[in-house]
Amino acid sequence: MSKRKSDNTRRDFIKNSALALGGFYILPRHVLGGKGFTAPSDKLQVAGIGAGGKGESDLFAFYRSGKADIAFLCDVDDRQAVKSRERYPKAKYYKDYREMLDKEHMHIDACSVSTPDHMHGVQAMAAMQLGKHVYVQKPMAHDIYEARIMTKAANDYKVVTQMGNQGASGDGVRMLQDWHTAGLIGDVHTIYCYTDRPVWPQGVNRPVLTTPSTIPTELDFDLWLGTAPQKDYFEGLLPFNWRGWWDYGTGALGDMACHIMAPAFAVCGLGYPIAAECSVGTRYTAPWQKLYAPDSGPMSSHITLTFQGQNGKPNIKLHWMDGGIQPERPAELGPNEMMGDGGNGVIFEGTKGKMMAGTYGVNPQLLPTNLTKTTSVPKTIDRVKGGEGGHYAVWVEACLAGFGSKEAKALSSNFDIAGPLTESVLMGNLAIRSYDIKSTNKAGRATYPGRNIQLIWDGPNMKITNFEEANQYVKRTYRDGWSLGV
Repeated sequence: MSKRKSDNTRRDFIKNSALALGGFYILPRHVLGGKGFTAPSDKLQVAGIGAGGKGESDLFAFYRSGKADIAFLCDVDDRQAVKSRERYPKAKYYKDYREMLDKEHMHIDACSVSTPDHMHGVQAMAAMQLGKHVYVQKPMAHDIYEARIMTKAANDYKVVTQMGNQGASGDGVRMLQDWHTAGLIGDVHTIYCYTDRPVWPQGVNRPVLTTPSTIPTELDFDLWLGTAPQKDYFEGLLPFNWRGWWDYGTGALGDMACHIMAPAFAVCGLGYPIAAECSVGTRYTAPWQKLYAPDSGPMSSHITLTFQGQNGKPNIKLHWMDGGIQPERPAELGPNEMMGDGGNGVIFEGTKGKMMAGTYGVNPQLLPTNLTKTTSVPKTIDRVKGGEGGHYAVWVEACLAGFGSKEAKALSSNFDIAGPLTESVLMGNLAIRSYDIKSTNKAGRATYPGRNIQLIWDGPNMKITNFEEANQYVKRTYRDGWSLGV
């Protein structure tokens, strides 16, 4: 289907439909089946864009809520869609999400987007512009501009949104919030977030092919490329290793930071950072021979984001470490006690004390850890029914209740929350990519002007103010034929 036809259909629908004016609302539920019964006509009709891998488990979680039908499936790779197609035999299957939305939009209530990072923005926007509620896997966007536009669009088109960082709905995050609210650790000034990712190849160059790799017949590679630059397919890129390539993925940060940094945003109410700096691990191919691989993320990195202090309080420093790099163990932690969950975790340092947790905010601990069992504080934050697992079901409920409902406002990672978090995550990637910007001095030697500096960020205007070349990573240039529709 042509890009022009797709855009025209979407624009005409937005112009003429009441969805654009009043948001999307489902008719009130019937009670014909008695208490607890959900009539088929009252179930959320969900379209899955990305039916395999994480998409498959996301769709199953919506289905298990008992209040959603998986009505449509879409995947560019038939191999990845097999299990979902078997599980939902009545769901109509498409390869091109644009064709699906054009033909089926009147029968779709909400879309789940679980595709490579570089497609999240255009797919979610296409759905929102048709008045469809959206659930988007983390990170919600590939670049900062997309995240900002998507956050605004959710309110403009009056749709219910949720990002797929399920830990944001867990009890652990809320316990950390309660401890902080009770003043147990005082004012937070330093936060450490760390992970053992990447667990896919990074710090490498694209393979040099003497002959093009054969594209599997089940894969529409052009559709998979979507917004990304036109480059050849190579073995091993799919279904997972795309994460390490900047054209498609967002590296270790994109994979894990939305899980590990979410508690920091919830506890401290962080917004946009005001500055970023980084260092990265270096791979040597021979003595004194550094590998320069700007197309993929590094093997490891240490990023420092600075956030403006609130209400006259000092700024907050958030340290991100990946590739197995970890912060110093807190002195209050016993020598045989595990820090975080081993490979991943978050540590809060305040003026009165410290606390920590693992991935998703699980197993929250006051330090020293014996305080955890002996300390009791009021629950100031409502818990999500089902915790992490409830992250999916509450979105279904919120979609059924409609935009602006108390259910929608209570979501743990709606775009008003997920947007600033995602932007901060992607700011870390901007710093990493700026680190690899290469120039040549008058003597003909390579220089790297983005290294050993602090990048100053103007959040409202989405601009680095002291290193112009870094701004190329704020907003990507899409391949011809692709657009956010704004």
